[in-house]
Amino acid sequence: MFEGALSLVAYVKIFVAMIVIVNPLGIMPVFVAMTASQSDSERMRIAGIAAQTVAAVLLISTLLGERVLELFGISIASFKVGGAILIMLNALAMMQAMPARDKQTPEEAEEAEDKASIAVVPLGIPLLAGPGAMSTIIIYASEKKVVWHLLAVCVTAVGVAIVTWIALRIAIRVGRRMSTTTLNVATRIMGLLLAALAVEIFAGGIVELIPALGKPDVFR
Repeated sequence: MFEGALSLVAYVKIFVAMIVIVNPLGIMPVFVAMTASQSDSERMRIAGIAAQTVAAVLLISTLLGERVLELFGISIASFKVGGAILIMLNALAMMQAMPARDKQTPEEAEEAEDKASIAVVPLGIPLLAGPGAMSTIIIYASEKKVVWHLLAVCVTAVGVAIVTWIALRIAIRVGRRMSTTTLNVATRIMGLLLAALAVEIFAGGIVELIPALGKPDVFR
């Protein structure tokens, strides 16, 4: 019935990878700071809109991302290499417990403080569903050309959005109990996992671009 799709373990891996790169845990202190002047009900509303934004961005990337690449004549292999570099930059920033510049510049952060609604920008885009998340889910969606695989990746995207929604809803209570050091340690661990993911995607893209590198005797 699910012929052509990946194994359940593979989809669990995709789900975990997307959770790591969206990094809702790392956004919790940012969410708390940005909504400090809001009421609890308003915070819940902002959390819901931010999660919906994540779902929409990831679903659009899953369904249309590869078509956009084809429109510009970009191969998936090239996109894997470029996406892996972007993911690695995110990972390096996370391992230093600091926000990646590709997600939000200092100027954008300052501008965000003056916005009445921050749920879509900058929380949803680009702090949560940033270029790294979009690149990663496009790469995973392109692994199989069957409907079941695309459907499974879409379900994964929705699952990531749900986890993000839960994380933001409990951010106020958890943020009060977790120290900055604890959050930084958790962010660094996820950054390490993300770096490993970037290396794996980069290696796969390079082998597709230069097939000879995949041969066992190429360096003999």
